[in-house]
Amino acid sequence: MGNDNVRGSEDPAKGWVRIPDGTKVKHRLDGYEGIVDGLTAIVQKGAILNPDRRTQYRVNVDDHRRRLAGEDDLLILVDREGLLLVQKATVEYRRILTDQLRGVFAEDRFTT
Repeated sequence: MGNDNVRGSEDPAKGWVRIPDGTKVKHRLDGYEGIVDGLTAIVQKGAILNPDRRTQYRVNVDDHRRRLAGEDDLLILVDREGLLLVQKATVEYRRILTDQLRGVFAEDRFTT
């Protein structure tokens, strides 16, 4: 019988907490800011993918432009109190999302 807990056999998408739609983000290298608007499946080799190994985030940059980015390329924008900036969300919901993402992402992934 094989050992199901062998290092490297774990699914990286298992336990993945994705950045919620409506969250304001900033691209680490390109510097653009936008709002997460879902996921897009990627078939292009060499693309920086999310932990599920098959998608990138869709980021609405403005009314006419949408960019794709892997999770590692995105910083999560927060307000002065450290709460996520989430489009059309109550403060209470933003607190819940903030706690959830701060439990998963390193502190350097959050910026104002």
